[in-house]
Amino acid sequence: MLQGCMGWPDDLAARYRAAGLWEGVTIPEMVERTARSQPEKIAIVCGERRISYAELIRRSRLLAFGFAQSGISAGERVVMQLPNIPEFVTTYLALNWIGAIPVMALRAHRHAEVRHFLDASGAIAYVVADRVGGFDYRDMARDLRPQCQALCHIIVAGEPAAGQIALDDLFDASIPEAQVTAQLRKLRPAPGEVATMLLSGGTTSMSKLIPRTHDDYVLNARLCGAAAGFDRNTVFLALLPLGHNYNLASPGLLGTFYHGGTVIIGTGTSAEEVFAAVEQERVTVIAAVVPLISNWLNSDAPGRFDVSSLRVIQNGGARLAPELRVRLRTRLRCTPQEIYGTAEGLINMTGLDDPEALLMHSSGAPVSKHDEIRVVDDSGKEVADGVAGELVTRGPYTIRGYYNAPEKNAEAFLPGGWYRMGDIVRREGRHVFTEGRRKDLINRGGEKISCEEIENLIFAHPKVKSVVLVAMPDPVFGEKACACVVLKSGETLGFDELMVFLGAKQIASFKLPERLEVMTEFPVSPVGKILKSKLREQIAEKLASENQ
Repeated sequence: MLQGCMGWPDDLAARYRAAGLWEGVTIPEMVERTARSQPEKIAIVCGERRISYAELIRRSRLLAFGFAQSGISAGERVVMQLPNIPEFVTTYLALNWIGAIPVMALRAHRHAEVRHFLDASGAIAYVVADRVGGFDYRDMARDLRPQCQALCHIIVAGEPAAGQIALDDLFDASIPEAQVTAQLRKLRPAPGEVATMLLSGGTTSMSKLIPRTHDDYVLNARLCGAAAGFDRNTVFLALLPLGHNYNLASPGLLGTFYHGGTVIIGTGTSAEEVFAAVEQERVTVIAAVVPLISNWLNSDAPGRFDVSSLRVIQNGGARLAPELRVRLRTRLRCTPQEIYGTAEGLINMTGLDDPEALLMHSSGAPVSKHDEIRVVDDSGKEVADGVAGELVTRGPYTIRGYYNAPEKNAEAFLPGGWYRMGDIVRREGRHVFTEGRRKDLINRGGEKISCEEIENLIFAHPKVKSVVLVAMPDPVFGEKACACVVLKSGETLGFDELMVFLGAKQIASFKLPERLEVMTEFPVSPVGKILKSKLREQIAEKLASENQ
C-alpha cells in the first residue's frame, strides 16, 4: 500500500478475497477481460467517434507505454483535469496500466483547488485539455508549475503551449505489441495498490484525497452495475463529469465496462440534446442530478423524440423529491433509481424492483451484503430503526483513511474502522432515508460547497467585519449559497464588488455566493453562537416574499 494510505486489516482483506469480493484484477485488466469476450463491441461513442473495446485497450496500452517512457513511474500521482472526451478514458486506463495514480480534478476547479491537489498528492504530472468553454487550461498549468515543487510534466489533450507535451505525441503505433506487453507486465501494480485518488466533498476547507485500490474500485463498479441491472445491452449516457465517483464507477463508466455495455459521452445536458441522443443511440440508462431532471421534466422535448429505449434514470448528489420520481415514471415511462453514497466508499441504491414506498421515498440500501451500516447518536451509540442519527459504515470498498491526513482521519473515522458519513439518516431495515447533514455544507445540485472555505475567503475582504455563508432554497438546484455579512463601520459593499473580489481568488464558479445580505448583526444563541438556522429561515422568508 502507498505510504500515507491505510489498508484493510489482514483478516478482513483475506475474508473479502475468500468471498470473491476482491477479484485480484486491476482496473484496466477488468476492461481488457470484457474486450476479450467482445472485441468489436462499441465501448465508447462521443459525437462521430465510435471506439470498440479492442481499440480502447490498444490505445490505452500504447499510451501507458508512452507514459512510462516519459518517466512516469508506479506509485507516482498524476492530476487529471480532462473534460468528458474519449481521451479521459484512455488516459485513466493508461495510468492504471503502469501503476501511476490519477488524481481526479474536475473541469470547474481553478488555480486554488488544483494547486492544493498538486501539493497534497505530490503529483509529478498534470494532464489537461487545451481549452474548454473559453477557459485555457494550458495557462493555468503554466501558472501553477513554478508553485508546485514536484510537478515535472504538463501533458495536454490538444495543442500544447511552450514547454508542454501533447498527449498524442505519447502514442507510437509502431511499437511492437510484444514490447508493450513485456513493459506493462513488468510495471503491473498489485490489485491491492491504490488505483485512483478521488476528492472528498470538502466539508471543511479544501478537499481531502480518497485513495481507492484496484480491488475495491473494481468491486464498487461491479456491485453498482449489478444493482442497476447493467448487462451487455446497456447503453449508458454519461453527462456529468467522468472524474466524479458517481459517473466514474457508481456505476458510471467502469460499471458499464464491467458488464459489457456501451458508454455514450454526452455533448450537452439540455433536454433537446439529451433526448436526441437517447433516440439516436437507443440509450437505456442516464445518470443525472436534481437540476437536470427538473429541467427535462419541464420541457416538451421528451414528446418530440423516441425515448422508448430509456429504462432507468438515476439520480445522485442530492435527494430527488418523490413527486419528481413519480413524474419520471409517468412522463418518461422509466424507473427512477436513487443513488446515495460517498466517494469514500458506501453506495446505497434503490432496487429496480423495490416496493413502491421504498422506490419513491428511500435513498436506497447498501449494494453489498458485506457493507456494515449503523445509525448512531452524538455519543456514538446505535439508535433504533426509525430514529434519526449519523450514518457510519465500513466494508470491502469503503476506505480506512484519507491520504496523508492523520488529523482528518481522527475526525472522520471511529475505532474499528467505521467511517462517519456526516449525514443524518433514518434506517428501516437495510434501507436509509436521508434527512440532512451533520456538517456545515451547501449542496448546490450535487456540488458540495464548504461554508468554512468561502467564509474564510470573504473574511479577507477589507470591508467585512463578520460573515456567515448559509444555504437558501432554490427550485432548480435545491440550495444555493447566500453570503450574510456585517461590515466594518461606515463601509458599504455591493454584490458585484464582492464577486470581483472572490473572482480574484480563482475558485470554482459553483462555490460563489449567489446572493449578498448586508446585516447590522447576526442572530445569536444565549451563549453567543451564531444561529445559522435562523439566518436560513430569514433568507427563505425573504425569497418567498420577493417571489409573491
